[in-house]
Amino acid sequence: MTTNPESTPEGSTGEYSLDEDDQLQPEDTLDDRGVDDILDEGYSPPEQPDGINRYGTTADEQSQGESLAQHLAEEEPDPTALAYQPEAPDPEWRSDEADSDPEFPEGAQVGGRRSGRLIAPDEGVAVHDIQERLATDAGIDGGAASAEEAAVHVIDDDDEF
Repeated sequence: MTTNPESTPEGSTGEYSLDEDDQLQPEDTLDDRGVDDILDEGYSPPEQPDGINRYGTTADEQSQGESLAQHLAEEEPDPTALAYQPEAPDPEWRSDEADSDPEFPEGAQVGGRRSGRLIAPDEGVAVHDIQERLATDAGIDGGAASAEEAAVHVIDDDDEF
């Protein structure tokens, strides 16, 4: 038997073995099929070969090619696509609804609009004392903002507290 040395694990000859150390045992798998030895499970082949009635199994059909209409007619819907239908989201679980509290009305927040990414005046190149007190708004990042960035709001000079 010829083996590919790149695909054979180190220390293995590539030969089939009945040794328990070389076989994946049921406690090491994610499937529990009720057998003590994985080799006792067996294999049940399909009723007929897969694709025997499909277009393109003969040389003549392969040379002609398959039309787009024929290819689309063979498509089958994904059965798992309809398996999970999420329920309508509970309004209590929405972040803005969950955070709302009658004790703290919406209008009591400081600043009307959220700031984006904050960077130091020198864009973070050097270390200065001023970078802990002063930053410029670089705009909203393409990704999600961190909790600290989402908490920072812009306060205009004419805003009242």
